[in-house]
Amino acid sequence: MMSPADSYPWIKALHVASALIFVGGLVGTSLFIRSVVFASESASAMAVIVRCWDRAVTLPAMGLVWAFGLGLVMSGGWAGGAWLPVKAGVVLALSALHGIQAGQLRRIVNRTQTWAWRTGPWLIGGIVAVAVLAVAKPF
Repeated sequence: MMSPADSYPWIKALHVASALIFVGGLVGTSLFIRSVVFASESASAMAVIVRCWDRAVTLPAMGLVWAFGLGLVMSGGWAGGAWLPVKAGVVLALSALHGIQAGQLRRIVNRTQTWAWRTGPWLIGGIVAVAVLAVAKPF
């Protein structure tokens, strides 16, 4: 049986892997939505595929990011860090952004989407903020 100290690097590795998959899904979906909202009818057929990927891969990865992140907080003794609530807030915002994208995908599939919210700047800002807060722990 592994001690908490032995499990910490494994939890951290799984957290980072989940975060990469989650962020990749967010970025990919953002690019897809932006490119197809005003495109041809075949866009909704492709949206079905992207929506399936989102539900099967990106959504579970988001859940794993939260689960492994909470595991890191517990095993790493970070509960008192001032940077942690800020990081959690940014990750919560990225999770909400995923919900917005999921709604846009649903509307594209149903052919009721007529606009595209520009998520790129928010994604980049959120991803950079999470990376800086997680690595530098500035406060």
